Amino acid sequence: MWGYKLRLLGFGLTAAGGAGLLTLTGMMNTAFAYGDSAVDPVTPEITWVMGGSGDPIPSEEYVAAVNKLYFPDIRPTNPYPENALFTPEGLYPLTGVKSLPLDTSVAQGVTILNNTINPNGVLTPEATLVFGYSQSTIIASLEMEALDPNGTPQPDSPLSFAMIGDVMNPNGGLFERFDGLQIASLGLDFSGATPADDYLNSIYTLEYDGYADFPRYPIDLLSDLNAFAGIYYVHGTYPDLTSTQVESALLLPGSMDYGSGTADSLTNYYMITVNDLPLLDPIRSIPFFGNAVADLLQPDLTYLVNLGYGDPLYGWSTSPANIPTPFGLFPSLSAFEQLPGLLVSGTEEGIHNFIADLTGSGPNPVTFSLGSLLDSASGTSSALAGPLTALSTLASDPGSLVTDIVNVVNTLSGAASTAYATLLPTADLANALLTSMPAYDVSLFLNNLSDPVNAIGLPIAADMALVTLAGGFEFDVLLDAATSIAGDLGSLIP
Repeated sequence: MWGYKLRLLGFGLTAAGGAGLLTLTGMMNTAFAYGDSAVDPVTPEITWVMGGSGDPIPSEEYVAAVNKLYFPDIRPTNPYPENALFTPEGLYPLTGVKSLPLDTSVAQGVTILNNTINPNGVLTPEATLVFGYSQSTIIASLEMEALDPNGTPQPDSPLSFAMIGDVMNPNGGLFERFDGLQIASLGLDFSGATPADDYLNSIYTLEYDGYADFPRYPIDLLSDLNAFAGIYYVHGTYPDLTSTQVESALLLPGSMDYGSGTADSLTNYYMITVNDLPLLDPIRSIPFFGNAVADLLQPDLTYLVNLGYGDPLYGWSTSPANIPTPFGLFPSLSAFEQLPGLLVSGTEEGIHNFIADLTGSGPNPVTFSLGSLLDSASGTSSALAGPLTALSTLASDPGSLVTDIVNVVNTLSGAASTAYATLLPTADLANALLTSMPAYDVSLFLNNLSDPVNAIGLPIAADMALVTLAGGFEFDVLLDAATSIAGDLGSLIP
């Protein structure tokens, strides 16, 4: 949800890693239909495009990319350009130790958006489209609620919306899965679901995007880990998809235009499927044999991950997309009954793909290049030559020594500052696990006293998800610090 790093909480153009993004037509059945990228029946005269965390002023490239992908036919001849709308887009600690917490950032963003489209309490008369990505989907969703507090459908309003990576997605958004959770130490309130029937809207979701497509049954730890990997590898890739991928999105049940139409829905929900589990992307990055090993594991692992969504065949919850759906304890018995047969066939498929990769005929054939090893050796020689050149320069110009010493001291000081800056977010994450999470567990227990299984099981399931996310956020904070420090120290080497 959060555009600073398009890895963990992306709202920008750069993708951190690829999770092969192509539609899996083999997974389709009559429960889904193909979508259409021309999502809005209104032709807006004005389009306001918001970015994500760490990206308060969307770039021209980002605005052009989402315009091309998610509303290409809206205004082919209209003289009004798409407008990039400034919003604060802070997300402590992922956008920096001194950045705004999410709640404060979102509140300011809602004020800015409202003043833009609803000045003096009156909607602008022009047909207006508001576009949000991740954190800015929260801004757009809360603005919807503010404009229509009674939830009265507004199908004829000049205002419409489009969203990608919606954190408040009714059936899959992280903020709806754990609606009501408050994490004071991080300034995070999980604010529920995007209204389904207030204004015309289109919501696009990438499969396994942990912010917009979080598992319904988080007691499945593999599913939780894969969702976090999806935050890192998938969530930031929406602006980088192809038109074919977006046009091939599946229209989900609960959508306004699904079948003969869905009552109580003014929103179309689209799912864009992916080829690979993001959980296996780190393995795929291993040279030479990484893809082969990932292809060996992926078929069975996919079924086990998908079980966390309720059906081992799908990487999303197949219940109506417009119905706010919090997390649950266990999938249905029928989901478990399918699993043994699927695991047998998955094992066969994995072994076949592994052997095929090694023999050059699989989905990701292994390639081995002796030249790449020689290039690495050459790079090592070049690295050794750098310090020798520096010593020669120093000998010929001793006066540069003072300047060099000052630069070294300043660099080391900056690296030390980066290192100890991680202490505050680490303490705040620990605070959340020791205070906010137990309080949430108690509320779940008390609200489910009539069902002892849920009273005990739901807090356990919630904790598995929240500990996974907290651990992931801490990893990201430390990784960013390590990367920054390595860059600083590397600058000392000529």
